[in-house]
Amino acid sequence: MIWTEKYRPHTFDDVRGQDEIVRKVKAFVQQGNMPHLLFTGPAGVGKTSLSLVIAHTLFGKEWRENLLELNASDERGIDVVRNTVKDFARTRAIGSVPFKIIHLDECDALTREAQQALRRTMENYTQTCRFILSANYASKILDPIQSRCAVFKFKPLDEKYVRDVIHHIAREEHLSIVPSAENALVVVAEGDARRLQNVLQTCAAVASEITEELVFSMASVARPQDIKNVLQLAVDGDFFKARDSLIKVMQTYGLSGIDVIKAIQKAIWDISLETRAKVSLIDRCGEIEFRIVEGSDEFIQLEALLAHASILKMK
Repeated sequence: MIWTEKYRPHTFDDVRGQDEIVRKVKAFVQQGNMPHLLFTGPAGVGKTSLSLVIAHTLFGKEWRENLLELNASDERGIDVVRNTVKDFARTRAIGSVPFKIIHLDECDALTREAQQALRRTMENYTQTCRFILSANYASKILDPIQSRCAVFKFKPLDEKYVRDVIHHIAREEHLSIVPSAENALVVVAEGDARRLQNVLQTCAAVASEITEELVFSMASVARPQDIKNVLQLAVDGDFFKARDSLIKVMQTYGLSGIDVIKAIQKAIWDISLETRAKVSLIDRCGEIEFRIVEGSDEFIQLEALLAHASILKMK
C-alpha cells in the first residue's frame, strides 16, 4: 500500500476521530473565509490531512496552484520565510477565493528568528494569504504567532477509528488480517494512523497473511504480555530469570533500552502489586530513562530497574 492520490483525503468525512475540530473548520470554509489556523497534536492524527481537505474544498481543481506546502523541519531558517513564503504570499489567488493557503508543517522546528519573520509576514499579507501551521508541540511556537491563529488541539485517534482505518485498508488492498493481528495493530499504532499504515504496508510486503507475531516483529515492539511476564518475574523475586527473559525479548524484537523502559512503564499497572509499589516503579522508570538518555549503559540500568522491582515485596 502506497500513499497515492487514491488515498489522499478530499472531503471532511475522510478525516476521522477529530469531529469537533472538523465541524469548526468546516464552518470557516463554508463561509469562504477563515483565520490563520494552528493545528497542534501528536503525529499521524490528521493535521496535514485536514489542511489538504481545506485546500481541496476551497479551490477545487485549482488547489495545487493556491496551496504552498512546506516542511519546516527541512527548511527551518529565516531565508525560507523571507523568500519562499513571502514570494508566494504576496501574489493573488487564482479563482474566486480571495486568498491562497500556505501550509507550514512541523513549524515548531522553525528557529526563533524565522518565527519572528513569520509573524510579520502573517500580518502584512492577510488579504492575499492564510497560514495553516502544524506543530507537535505548541509550547515551541511563539506566543505572538499563537495569538494570531485559531488554535485547534488534535488528540490521538480512539481505538474505534484505528480499527476503521485497518478495515478500510484491508478491504481496499485485499489484505488477510487475523483478529489477534488487528488487536496488535491497535496496540502498535497508539492512535497514530501514519504509523499504522507503515506497519501494515511492511507486513503486507513480507507475508500474505498478517499475524500478531508479524505485526510486533515489523514494528519492533515487544508483545505486552512478554514485558508483563518479565516484570512479574522480577516482582516475584526471581531476578535472574527476569533478567534472562528481558535479554531474550530485547534480542527477539531488536529493542533499545528506551523502548523497554516505555513498555515496562505501560505494563506496570497490569501486574499483581500494591499501588504504592507500582508508583515507586513508575518513579524509578523515569530515573532510569533519564540516565540512559544521558549516556549510561542501558543493560546496567535495566538490571538496576529489575533489581529494584525484585526487592519491593521485601520492604
